[in-house]
Amino acid sequence: MPAAPDSADLLGLGAVFTLLFVTLGPLKILGPFVQETRNVAAPMLRQIALRAFVVALVAVVAGGFIGKALLGNWNISVAALEMSGGIIFFLVGLRLVLEQYNTVRAAPEPLPEAPMAAAMRVTFPLVVTPYGIAALIVMLANSPDSARTLSVLAILAGVMVLNLLAMLFARQIMAGLMVIVLQILGAVLGVLQVALAVEMMVHGLQELGVLPA
Repeated sequence: MPAAPDSADLLGLGAVFTLLFVTLGPLKILGPFVQETRNVAAPMLRQIALRAFVVALVAVVAGGFIGKALLGNWNISVAALEMSGGIIFFLVGLRLVLEQYNTVRAAPEPLPEAPMAAAMRVTFPLVVTPYGIAALIVMLANSPDSARTLSVLAILAGVMVLNLLAMLFARQIMAGLMVIVLQILGAVLGVLQVALAVEMMVHGLQELGVLPA
């Protein structure tokens, strides 16, 4: 099996931000978060957003490093992880693309009254996505040194701060014409997400030697 190239050779830091923004960023949060918290008062909404931010950041970082450790212990190749993450990413992106044709949407259940319980429901899987953790594990597993790892974690923290701001100001953002803009961005994001998933799977097949580099 050919050796996996370093993450630094695969993705620049700008591309790392783009990948984490797509897989773990705020665009996928806004609409569902507004629906979930539509009957929540502003003070509790802030508590939910802050708790969800802290839980999500800790969960993603912990999941990234635990997943990196388990890759070696379970003898799972980075290519296999890329394939798995790509498949999940593809299915979610395809659902996002097709969802716009679904005119009937079930109303979400009311959030629990306790802020932490509500934050946990918002965090998983709305903020913390399985394919987002898979993408982070791949980056950490391919990181050639501690400087690269710290850069990836700093970018991840920045994306999580954007998520926090999106949750805090979700109602204002989703008002007026911004809804139409976000719908267009959501449609574009869905198509790009499917394409990115295909790229992840193709790269995984290349690393496994199934496809030529």
